[in-house]
Amino acid sequence: MSASYARVLRIPHARSTFATALLGRLSYGVVPLSAMLAVTRASGSYAVAGAVMALFGATVVFLAPARAALIDRFGPPRALVPMLSAHVLLLALLTAAVWRPGAPPVLLGTLTALAGACVPPLGPTMRAVWARLAQDDKALLQRAYSLDGVAEELLFVSGPLLVGVLVGAAAPAVGIVAGAALMVAGTAGFVRSPAVRAVRPAGSSPRRSSGGRRVLRRVGRPVVAAAAVGLALGVLDLLVVVFAERHHHGGASVAWVLAALSAGSAVGGMLNGAVNWRTPARTRLALLTACLGLALVGAGLAPGLGTLALVMAGAGFFVSPALTTAYLVADAAVVPESRTQAGAWVNTAVNAGSTGGTAAAGALAGQLPVAVCFAVTGGAVAVTAVLVMTKGARGRGALRAGVALVRRPGRSSV
Repeated sequence: MSASYARVLRIPHARSTFATALLGRLSYGVVPLSAMLAVTRASGSYAVAGAVMALFGATVVFLAPARAALIDRFGPPRALVPMLSAHVLLLALLTAAVWRPGAPPVLLGTLTALAGACVPPLGPTMRAVWARLAQDDKALLQRAYSLDGVAEELLFVSGPLLVGVLVGAAAPAVGIVAGAALMVAGTAGFVRSPAVRAVRPAGSSPRRSSGGRRVLRRVGRPVVAAAAVGLALGVLDLLVVVFAERHHHGGASVAWVLAALSAGSAVGGMLNGAVNWRTPARTRLALLTACLGLALVGAGLAPGLGTLALVMAGAGFFVSPALTTAYLVADAAVVPESRTQAGAWVNTAVNAGSTGGTAAAGALAGQLPVAVCFAVTGGAVAVTAVLVMTKGARGRGALRAGVALVRRPGRSSV
């Protein structure tokens, strides 16, 4: 095999750079849950905690392309260090505010929103570094992105587990401190890596980075596909709960079903990266998205929770490959000086689709049988795959159509 995972990790500076990036990215799975628990304890209100964390999520997700644009323009070291400083300072202030009950909700919301706005985008930046390290070797880059995606999947599983250990021994605010420490250690090591410092800022390049809107137009197809995958994930999180309740199963059963989804995604991601594909990436992206949609339709036919877990493992098999391929297509669609922005747009689409999917599932689950909800979601994802495949659709037109699908009631990485 011309490019293997071992070869990816043998690239000079790849292992140390990737390890520090993962260390910092572990904070993404620690800080939000810790902050939610701490705000709930400090305010005594689930409504306040929900609103505060919604603000945090909104600034993390929707300002990600703007933060990525700063990375492209000024280079990772010059942009990440100020972001890190502001993010850690705001987390320290939030920790002080939630340490004792009685903090004003407006203060908590302001601090969390600002902390989310400044979170360093280590995921998109690491993918841009991977693209540089791969030196235009598409097979090697595919394996690097697959490895990155599977590792990130594991981080979002291990992060909450770490929070559980911390909360069992100390106040939830300690989890915020731990998350901030992880971000400091990871980002500090990341920006010192020779591979990161070698990334040229667009401001010093003859080919200056494209504007945000121009980048978005060029990556319209992978953004639409990523939004569809996010939509599926957001819907599944809630529909699995509804399915379990209607079949008289407890919450522990839900965890096993969602774990099957993650396991399938991890296996699919590793296998996808190990194959030397000859099919063009755009075609693979459409096919993977379509297969995910069909798997969701099949999930509605599951007679019990055990069968649903098997179907979820099968659906997960297409999740990581679809996202990896979306990043590859986005990366190939822009100049090297805009790679971080391109990856951030894909990442934002996943998160926005997940949020919209959860909201839509909540509205549908109370009105329709759960099998119909699965089928509607799968159909929406499959239609999106057709949009991605359509050769005549330009990025902007496909993006508008995809947004319409996400918003329509009938159809969610930092």
